[in-house]
Amino acid sequence: MTGTRTPDGLSRPASRRRFLRYALGGAVLVAAAGAAGFELVDRGVLPGKSELDQLDGACDVPAPDFTPYAPPGPQYSGTFYSKARNTTVGYTVGYPPGHGPGDRLPLVIALHGFGANHTDALSGLTPARAVALRPGGVPLPPLALVTVDGGGGYWNPHPGDNPQAMLTGELIPLCQREGLGAGANGIGVMGISMGGYGAILLAEKYPHLVRAVAAISPAIWTSYAEAEGANPGAYASAADFTQDDAVTHAAALAKIPVRVASGYDDPFYPGVRAFAAALPANPGGVPADLAFARGCHTGPFFNAQEPPSLAFLARYLTAQA
Repeated sequence: MTGTRTPDGLSRPASRRRFLRYALGGAVLVAAAGAAGFELVDRGVLPGKSELDQLDGACDVPAPDFTPYAPPGPQYSGTFYSKARNTTVGYTVGYPPGHGPGDRLPLVIALHGFGANHTDALSGLTPARAVALRPGGVPLPPLALVTVDGGGGYWNPHPGDNPQAMLTGELIPLCQREGLGAGANGIGVMGISMGGYGAILLAEKYPHLVRAVAAISPAIWTSYAEAEGANPGAYASAADFTQDDAVTHAAALAKIPVRVASGYDDPFYPGVRAFAAALPANPGGVPADLAFARGCHTGPFFNAQEPPSLAFLARYLTAQA
């Protein structure tokens, strides 16, 4: 159902899942949490939603259709001291098959989710294996992929820790000195969950640096109160939320190809839907790729969306490379 919209624009029909939650164990969580417990479980703020989703099959998604088209290329890890983050950060660069250090290639920056780091930014893939995929049986054009430690602050600036400045002022120049994402070779950004939001935010703040963006299950809240209630460390203040609200600043993506994927039963789906509705019409004739489908905020959905997200980025990064 990629790109399919229902009469209200982006929503879908209600299902029988609420009945199943009540009948098959949700009542236990509600009793423990009080009158508001069921709603919090349903939105994923309290534990239990994933178990209920899997119980009635809401998280079932088709297995991704991909295989490596050649042995993965080389992969290298390193560290550098980030003045922007006031700490040492790790990073990993993966090269496509048949390529290695010294080659000039387009670059994808993959941002990790909450609680993760550069070693597990992708779901079930290493950087080198990711760029060796053949989505739908078609090999990706040659491109490199880099991951980096961004902390747990949702890729937006916090006092004493600015992962955005680390990306733009330190990581990207480091990669460009190696010929990655330099000159005519473009830079794309992708991410999952917190990283998906971070990818959107980076493209909104630095549209001159990012040629295309792909967000998988991005963690988008529609208010500061909602964000603070779920993760108090996501934003330093209400003013910071306003400054870095992906929905409010979606107009900045007017000239950037955007792919956004979210499962109908993902607790962030309402925020993702609001973001998609706020996307401007692209004057270049490139509509947003809206991959809304059955699924949850879980590994199976992430895994299924990584290959088409990489293919989407590769299409625009290599068009003029």
